Amino acid sequence: MIVAGSTYGMQLLWVLLLSCFFSGILIYVYGNYTLITGETALFAFKKHLRWGKVIAILIIIGIAFGQWNSLMGIMGISANIIYEIFAIYFPQIVQYKYETVIVIAIAVTAIFYALLLVGKYTFFEKILVIFVTIMGLSFLISLFMVYPLPSDVLHGLVPSIPEVQGGKMLVAAFVGTTMAAATFLSRPLFVKGKGWTIKNRKEQKKDAIVAAILVFAISAAIMAVATGALFYYGKPVTQVLDMVNTLEPVAGKFALTLFFFGTLSAGLSSIFPILLIVPILIADYQSGKLDTSSKQFKRITAFACLFALIVPIFGSNPVEMQILSQIFNVFVLPLVIFGILMLVNNKSLMKEYRTGIGINVGLIAALFFSLVISYNGILALTNYF
Repeated sequence: MIVAGSTYGMQLLWVLLLSCFFSGILIYVYGNYTLITGETALFAFKKHLRWGKVIAILIIIGIAFGQWNSLMGIMGISANIIYEIFAIYFPQIVQYKYETVIVIAIAVTAIFYALLLVGKYTFFEKILVIFVTIMGLSFLISLFMVYPLPSDVLHGLVPSIPEVQGGKMLVAAFVGTTMAAATFLSRPLFVKGKGWTIKNRKEQKKDAIVAAILVFAISAAIMAVATGALFYYGKPVTQVLDMVNTLEPVAGKFALTLFFFGTLSAGLSSIFPILLIVPILIADYQSGKLDTSSKQFKRITAFACLFALIVPIFGSNPVEMQILSQIFNVFVLPLVIFGILMLVNNKSLMKEYRTGIGINVGLIAALFFSLVISYNGILALTNYF
C-alpha cells in the first residue's frame, strides 16, 4: 500500500475495493460452510471433490511458497523499520546497520516463536488485535496530517492499470495481499477456535462484513497517507530508507515515528498468521483439527522462522521481495474459490441451508476476477524476469 500510494497515488484504489469486497464474501462463505457442516476447507476438498486430494496438495504447496517468501520480505522490512526508528534517535548506530538489522531480525523471530509455543487461539487473537489496532490508529492519525486530494480518491475508483514498468506487478501484489487464499482457508479453523456453532451464523456473517470493511479502511488509509506524504513530492518508495528521507522533513520526527510504528505493526501482525498458516493447512488436510502443541506444529513453525531470516542475512531489498512474493499468492486463488463454490452448492452437504443466488454470483465474479489477476500476475513475472 505504501509503495502503491507513493508511486501511483490513489490510482489502484479500485483494485483494493474489489479485493476487499470479494474477500468479505469468501470469508463469510468459508466460515458459513464450517458452521453448517462442521468440516474445515482442505479436509472437505479432499473428502468431497473429484481430484480433491490433488487440489488440496497444490493449494498447500502454492500457499506455503507464497507465504514463506512473503515472510522473508516482511521480516526484512520490520527489522529495517525498527533499525530506522532507533537510528532517528541514536544516529551513532548507523555505521553498524547490517549487524543491527540481523540482531533485530533474530530477536523478533525468537520472540514470535516463543509466543507461538503458548499455543492457544485466544492468545494469538489478542496479540493480533494489539498489533492491528496500533497499525490502524497510526495511519488514521497520520491521515489528518497528510492526505490526498478528494479528486484523486474519486479517480482511483475508476479501473485503470499504470502503464509503466511494475504497474501490472503491483496490481497482482495488491490482490495477493488483500484477497489472500490463506485468509479464507484458515477461516474454518479460526471459527472452530472461537467455539462457534450453527447458532453463531449471524455473528459469523457480521464478523466477515466488519473484517472486509476494516481491511479496506486501513489499507486505503495507508495508501492515502503515502499519497499525501510521498506521491505529491515525487518520492516513490523502493527502500525502507526512502520513507525516512522523505517523511522527516515533510512531517517531522513525531509523524515519521507514528508512520513507522503503523508500518511496523502491519509487518508484525502479518508474521504471526504466516508462521501459523502452513501447519494450519497441513492439519486441515490431515484431520481438520489444529494441535498447536504437536511436534509437527513446532517443527514447521521453527523452519518458517529460520526461513524468515534469509532476506535480513543476505541484505536483499525487502520492499522489492515483499511485492514480488505477494504475486505468487494469487495463483492458487482460482482453485480456492472453485473448490468452495462446488462445496456450498452440494445439496447433500448443505442440507436445508441453500446457497443463495447473490452469494453464487459473488463467488463466480470472484473466480473470474482471480483468473484475470492470475493472468496479469503471469505477465508481470514474465516482464520482471
